[in-house]
Amino acid sequence: MQLWIHWWKWCAPLRKACARKRTFLWMCVILVGFCVREDLWGVTSFVRALGLQPVCYDRLLDLFHSSALNLDTLTRLWAMLLVNFHPGVLTCNGRRVLVCDGIKVPKAGKKMPGVKRLKQPSESNTKPESILGHSCQAVGILVQCLSSVVCIPLTARIHEGVVFSNRDQRTLLDKMIELIALLAIPDDFYVIADAFYASCKIALPLLRSGQHLVTRVRNNAVGYVPAPQPERRKPGRPRVYGKKVPLKTLFDRSQDTQLLPSPVYGESGVELCVWTADLLWRPVGLLVRFVAVLHPTRGRIILMTTDLAMAPLDLIRLYGYRFKIEVSFKSALRVVGAYLYHFWMADMVSITRKARDQYLHRKTDSYRDAVRRKLAAYHRFIQLGLTAQGIMLALATTVPQLVWKSFGSWLRTLRTGIVPSESVVACALRNSLPHFLTDNAVDPDLAKFIQEKLDLENTNARRLAA
Repeated sequence: MQLWIHWWKWCAPLRKACARKRTFLWMCVILVGFCVREDLWGVTSFVRALGLQPVCYDRLLDLFHSSALNLDTLTRLWAMLLVNFHPGVLTCNGRRVLVCDGIKVPKAGKKMPGVKRLKQPSESNTKPESILGHSCQAVGILVQCLSSVVCIPLTARIHEGVVFSNRDQRTLLDKMIELIALLAIPDDFYVIADAFYASCKIALPLLRSGQHLVTRVRNNAVGYVPAPQPERRKPGRPRVYGKKVPLKTLFDRSQDTQLLPSPVYGESGVELCVWTADLLWRPVGLLVRFVAVLHPTRGRIILMTTDLAMAPLDLIRLYGYRFKIEVSFKSALRVVGAYLYHFWMADMVSITRKARDQYLHRKTDSYRDAVRRKLAAYHRFIQLGLTAQGIMLALATTVPQLVWKSFGSWLRTLRTGIVPSESVVACALRNSLPHFLTDNAVDPDLAKFIQEKLDLENTNARRLAA
């Protein structure tokens, strides 16, 4: 029961995203379903997990397609809730730390807007070269608890596959900046991203808003020494860029080598060879800090930050946390099922196996509105799934002992100092769910709302009603 009290503390502030209380209650049912369901077979799994009446299936579908749940407001409320109330939000130099990346989700539906053929850049031989699916971009925030650092998801959107206007020249980088701006985080923060986001389209908007980028650059990248200024200025524009410096040559500067202990999580007794240089980076036309790192077993990497005051060890440590969002993606797919929606659009023109972007500027207004409505349903499903995953991670990082107490099972890999995973939290919530619906429920209105919709011929429903 105590675990659900903490769960409700993270859920109740999201009420402002809903136009009516009934909408909020249905949203809470979905969040509970995401947290306790044992299978990932679409919306029907919510009905099975909570033992609801079959008619509730249509009501749940209606919520995903309803404008009564404001998607942008829900996103901002969830982000502000974590930033303001989570005690373990990771900071570096007084700044929060955000992580962003893209994810490609396979979708076989031939009548799903936004589905297109996508290339798989992964080097894993278990993945095909290309898939049909949705291309999403996501943002998370780093949180620390005990000896663990986890990435709590904030939001994700489908950013490819549909073009409503042929005048829309936005790239994935432009849409990522818009996604970060949507969060409306008032505090200063760093954005950690891989080499794909090492671009002026990311760095310059962040710098204009007082934020900084931490990323990796490619081995063929170059920097420039600032041009020396003459004592007497000559006619014409003064030179800005001086000598070109290929960044891979930093590894050859033996006189500038620093031997530093590795700050990367999970490593101890490892010594790194580090070279630091502040050079002009042509994409932004400003001085940035480059840090070349030689790891004794992992090889070479060149990191970059727009914050000239950041220490090399801090830069290495922060970029080491970038992989945390990959762990978050894995749990979102396999544990929570935040990307496993199956909404089809009946009136849509079927796509082919070689589908590309779907251009809609010559379609009718009603067809374009139908596509927007379906994409909004996908985004609501994703946002609610990521919110449920975030609530589980918030419980794992704020009340870990209470989670283990309600877990009621055993793990071979259980270690002290490690926060519970989403699977462990889901099991703990599932075990204590009947207490959530008792007469002394955390929120009597929600408990009564669910009890009224139980199908007492269902095994799960009888267990919850007992």
